[in-house]
Amino acid sequence: MLAKSISANSLLLGGFAILTASLLATVNLFTQGPIAEAERDAARKALLEILPPATHDNALLTDTLDIKPEWQAQLNAKQGTRIHRARKDGDIVAVIIPTTAPDGYSGNIHLIVGVNSDQSIAGVRVLAHTETPGLGDKIELKKSPWILAFNNRSLNDPSIEHWAVKKDGGQFDQFTGATITPRAVINKIKHTLSFVQKNHDVLFSGESVDNTQLPHSARQKNEHQH
Repeated sequence: MLAKSISANSLLLGGFAILTASLLATVNLFTQGPIAEAERDAARKALLEILPPATHDNALLTDTLDIKPEWQAQLNAKQGTRIHRARKDGDIVAVIIPTTAPDGYSGNIHLIVGVNSDQSIAGVRVLAHTETPGLGDKIELKKSPWILAFNNRSLNDPSIEHWAVKKDGGQFDQFTGATITPRAVINKIKHTLSFVQKNHDVLFSGESVDNTQLPHSARQKNEHQH
């Protein structure tokens, strides 16, 4: 009798586990599309904040360059991300580099850094992070204008030794009660500028237009952004 009860309970638990797994798989299947679309919309918004339509005449979201294996470690870029290139009258005028600062206070800080052909910064945006609300989250533009301090800066402005928070003898502000977060972002931006400097010829020459990453409807939406 006891054996039959245990067997029955085991079957019930097994059936419940299968049902739960099935439901989770179904939910995941139906949410993958909307999540991916939301991520594309967020990426498009961030790209156009850094390089507004007036600065380029190409489809910025789909004119991309593969991140080479040897670049992956340098940028700490998320798997599957690509470098975006802005063109004007056929010339590449800026690139937007995806990169990750691994040493935030609470972990990874995912960024995109726009760099002009003269190696000055077009803009920086934080795409994702888990920094402390009210302290480290001031790296977000919606929380603070701090990130705008990097616009038009370069490795020559300020000099390399001053690419740091003021607490470390640098030129950029830290946050009250939070130094680790801005320090991590500043270091990563500096390293990204160095990456562009070393790979300038490759980044700003050649053809690499990729429209295969988006469905047709999304491509049309992006191509008609102007």
